[in-house]
Amino acid sequence: MSALSATWTRLGPRFLPFAEAAGGELPLRRLLRLSLFQVSAGMVAVLLIGTLNRVMIVELAVPAWLVAVMVSLPLAFAPFRALIGLRSDHHRSVLGWRRVPYFWMGTLLQFGGLAIMPFALILLSGDSNGPAWIGHAGAALAFLMVGAGLHTAQTAGMALAADITPPAAQPRMVALLAMMQMLGMLISALAFGLLLARFSQLRLIQVVQGTAMATMALNLVALWKQEARDPRRTRGEAPAPGLLAAWATLPREGRWLRRLVALGLGAAAFSMQDILLEPYGGQILGLSVAETTRLTALFAGSGILAFGLAARQLARRADPHRLAALGALAGIVGFLGIIFAAPLGSTLLFGGGVALVGFGGGLFTVGTLTACVGLARGTQGGLVLGAWGAVQASAAGGAVACGGVLRDAVSGLANHGLLGPALMDPTTGYGTVYLLEVVLLFATIIALGPLVRSTAPAPATRNHPSLGLAGQTS
Repeated sequence: MSALSATWTRLGPRFLPFAEAAGGELPLRRLLRLSLFQVSAGMVAVLLIGTLNRVMIVELAVPAWLVAVMVSLPLAFAPFRALIGLRSDHHRSVLGWRRVPYFWMGTLLQFGGLAIMPFALILLSGDSNGPAWIGHAGAALAFLMVGAGLHTAQTAGMALAADITPPAAQPRMVALLAMMQMLGMLISALAFGLLLARFSQLRLIQVVQGTAMATMALNLVALWKQEARDPRRTRGEAPAPGLLAAWATLPREGRWLRRLVALGLGAAAFSMQDILLEPYGGQILGLSVAETTRLTALFAGSGILAFGLAARQLARRADPHRLAALGALAGIVGFLGIIFAAPLGSTLLFGGGVALVGFGGGLFTVGTLTACVGLARGTQGGLVLGAWGAVQASAAGGAVACGGVLRDAVSGLANHGLLGPALMDPTTGYGTVYLLEVVLLFATIIALGPLVRSTAPAPATRNHPSLGLAGQTS
């Protein structure tokens, strides 16, 4: 085995897929290629939360509670992102790779889960002669595999991006990764809608397995010749620290716990409405399906605009925590606009509120992730970014579930007159969720306040290349 490993390490970088030598500045084309793993992550997110959510309930007649459980299963692995990042920091490899094994294993898990998912869903719907528990077990396994693969690949990919990006260019790297995930969500949402316009079980199988193939291809292209081999770094002569021991060192790095608290509050505040905006527009303001779909595009487009603005401001050395706080403030104004759109009957105010929420969420995401990337140095990069992903995904997923439960609970109380005659209105449940999000955003700003630099940012440097990366494209 050692002889085989030695033979591989002697091969030149031309023949090894993940062995491009590091050094110099980072070409823009190389970073764009690496960011393709975010496109596949966005594609899978839309498939699970959007397309399959609706198909399972409407076309396959799966009970809504069971759908909610299945769709939430991938979030079970979100808290393990910190452990995944730590393991990639201290991975022992004869070939000298730290991030590649985790990225590739995550990709394989994601592919396997998507490959078996459509057949498991058909069994789950009862359209078979087999026992029902096989469908439940198969669907649970498929969703768990996709979740484990998605979180593993995304954690390793973000850590690799931080490893190979020069410090001066890391804010724009963060904005690019966020934008590519949003683009993946937009493109895949349109594609899935067209492909499943004429629904059939065969078409569902083709779409889900096509997504599995696309995920494998995108991640393979993204990872090709990205991480340099460095066997000296991965010999593992020193024992790898445990998660608790490594975690204990993080609070020394610039109020780390406060960063995580602010991140969790903000992620929950911006995510609680994820499954409520379109129903709110349709039920309360009478918008058609096409109009609510355009609002979703407006939300995503505003987020992409925020990513671009954040990259520009961070290139001028703006404080990332201040940027995140401005995003929270924009979100507060946006949610207030959404709340007042109902009594005023204004779709324009509603659309403006949705745009501001998307814009604020984009600023907040880039600001908090840039602040964490700034700490991702040395042997703790994977742990830091894994912790960011664990808190962000867990808070966002929990908030989505809480938002739906809270809306239903408050609406039920209001409809029975238990909250008084003035609140016997279908907007009461939605408004309660939006007001809670406003409160959470105020708490986010309070948590971010002490993290903002007291000194003024240095003046911007002019004539910096696009995205702050190397000007060459190869």
